[in-house]
Amino acid sequence: MTRRILITGATGHLGRRTAARAAEAGWTVVGTYFTAPGPAAGERLDVRDPAAVRELVQRVRPDVVLHAAAGRDDWRVIADGAAHVASAAVAGGARLVHVSSDAVFTGREVHYDESALPDPVSRYGAAKAAAETAVRAIDPGAAVVRTSLILGDGTGAHEILTHDLIAGRVDGMLFTDQIRKPVHTDDLADALLELATNGYRGILNVAGADVVNRYDLGVLVARRDGLDPALIPAGAIADRGLRLPTDVRLATERAAALLRTRLRGAHEFLAAPPAA
Repeated sequence: MTRRILITGATGHLGRRTAARAAEAGWTVVGTYFTAPGPAAGERLDVRDPAAVRELVQRVRPDVVLHAAAGRDDWRVIADGAAHVASAAVAGGARLVHVSSDAVFTGREVHYDESALPDPVSRYGAAKAAAETAVRAIDPGAAVVRTSLILGDGTGAHEILTHDLIAGRVDGMLFTDQIRKPVHTDDLADALLELATNGYRGILNVAGADVVNRYDLGVLVARRDGLDPALIPAGAIADRGLRLPTDVRLATERAAALLRTRLRGAHEFLAAPPAA
C-alpha cells in the first residue's frame, strides 16, 4: 500500500530534498510552502495558524507528518508552529517526525548525547528548544531529530555563504572556533524517512561523522567547487566577543546502531574531484 507523507517546509533546502527522496522511495508526497510553491510543495500553509494546520492534516490524512518548516527569527513559526503541527498530527493519527537543531546548545559541554538538556544562547536556539518541549509534551511517540549543518548538494546555506564570501558579494567571515558535525542533506533526508516508519520515540542525534570547524568546512566546499580557499575570510568568535554556540558535537552512536543510512563525514561527501 502506498504511504502518504506530509512535509512542511517542502520548498526549503532539507524539505525539498526529503520530498524528492520520499517520492523516489514510493511515498505519496504532499508538501507545504509559505511564500512560493515548489515542485513538491503545492499546499500553502502558515504553521502559525492552528486551524489551518488542523484542516490540512484532516484533509490530506497523511500516515506521517515530517515537520521541516523553519523560520530563522520567528518564534511563532518555530515554537508555536511546532506545537500546532504536533497537535494536528496527534488528532489525525499520524506519525510525527520533527526536525530540531544543535543550536539548542551553547557548546559549553562540547559532546552532547540524546539525554543532554538544552542551554541555548540565541533566540533561534531558544525557539528550537521550546519546539522540542512542545512536541514531546503533545506527542510522546514522536521522533525529534537534532541535526547539525546541512549541506552537500551545492544549495546548503554554508555552501552559498562560502561562494558569496569568496566572490565578495557579502561581508563576514567563517569562524575557526565554531565546530560542528556537518551532515549531507541526502543522508539526513534518508534518515528522516527511516524514522517515519521505524517507530522510534524521543530525541535522536543525526549528524555527520566528521568534526569540522566552519572555516575548514568552507575550504572543503571551495576545493570541491574549484574556488580559491585563500579568498575565504577567517576569524574567531572568541576574538569578537560574540554570543554564539561554539564547539557542539552531537553524539551519533545511537543513530549509527538504529539506522541503515550511513551518515557520511564532510571530508568524504565534500571530497574534491580527482584532477584530470
